[in-house]
Amino acid sequence: MMERYNVSLKVNGELVALNVRAGETLLESLRERLELTGAKEGCGLGACGSCTVLLNGLPTRSCIVMTAELDGAEVQSIEGLADGTDLDPLQERFMEKGAVQCGFCTSGMIMTAKGLLNRNPKADKGDIIRTMSSNLCRCTGYKKIVEAVEAVSSMSEPENK
Repeated sequence: MMERYNVSLKVNGELVALNVRAGETLLESLRERLELTGAKEGCGLGACGSCTVLLNGLPTRSCIVMTAELDGAEVQSIEGLADGTDLDPLQERFMEKGAVQCGFCTSGMIMTAKGLLNRNPKADKGDIIRTMSSNLCRCTGYKKIVEAVEAVSSMSEPENK
């Protein structure tokens, strides 16, 4: 008999209680239990970034994090990024700049970019390239992705010093 754990999480702003198997990943919990299928399993090893979500505000590969260890954590997935029908600026710029092709990696790319811009709203091109290079994309060549993130970064209000 497999051990189970009760876990409370805040997912996309809503408190959820889950009873998870030992070894169940956050990706499995999101997709199978909560029916949030935006995060994709590309490699299952944390290498490709298709499953990236924000965990306590930080971009995290959900395929390698065990849900049982996350009691009290806050998770934001691509489904929680839009505000009702209003898309997040990153989602808008990805579409506007053509930074989507097959779409498989897109949610992970956007969530990785969101984590960067949350930490550094005025990220420069070098910061963006370094950050986004940790996510794999076989279709776009990254140019349009970097342009989309740059466009959002340039929209940020300058900090008052």
